[in-house]
Amino acid sequence: MTEIPNSIARRGVMMALAAPSGGGKSSIIRELLKTQPEIYLSVSATTRAPRPGEVDGKDYHFVTQEKFREMLDAGAFLEHAEVFGNFYGTPRQMVEEHLAQGHDVFFDIDWQGARQIAEKTGGELVRVFILPPSGDELEKRLKGRGQDSDEVIAGRMAKAASEIRHWDEFDYVVVNDVFEQAVAEICGILATERLRRIRRSGMAGFVKDLMDGCARYAQAKPAS
Repeated sequence: MTEIPNSIARRGVMMALAAPSGGGKSSIIRELLKTQPEIYLSVSATTRAPRPGEVDGKDYHFVTQEKFREMLDAGAFLEHAEVFGNFYGTPRQMVEEHLAQGHDVFFDIDWQGARQIAEKTGGELVRVFILPPSGDELEKRLKGRGQDSDEVIAGRMAKAASEIRHWDEFDYVVVNDVFEQAVAEICGILATERLRRIRRSGMAGFVKDLMDGCARYAQAKPAS
């Protein structure tokens, strides 16, 4: 039986979401994970110790410094970085397994990590940068958390300005003014990327069956 178009096998989409602190990236990702069952959020490996409540394999893959270096030497990471003396990296194998199964893999990452993954995946990565609607709104969101001093918030604002400079390295830019609209826009990007011919691994077979069906009909029905 010929498959209907919606069931045509496909390779998953690799999508990196980056944003300055307060851009709303984490909230958007949580909403996408609730509404898009085919999304897998990449889990990084890290050498830092687990924090209270963190679960190995869910929040991070917690590994020793020695194990991390072994993985790094073996080319096991799509990207990696050192932050405050601890190492973080995105394991390649699990990402590849999910993509091959047609699962979309999202990366909660910064612009530097997105650049590394893009360089290692030959342009397969779809990069989305999420922006706040204004500097005033970003400051309001950071202060609204009630967690940081004015000095810390000033530092986050300065870092945001530095990160935003890299907006033009991304394929798509979403302004998170109205949360529901921002989520809908990213869902639209995902839907478009799922339809790219290069990702639809089952399309060649579907088209062949379609052409064969047309040819059989043409041969069976005499020309009038």
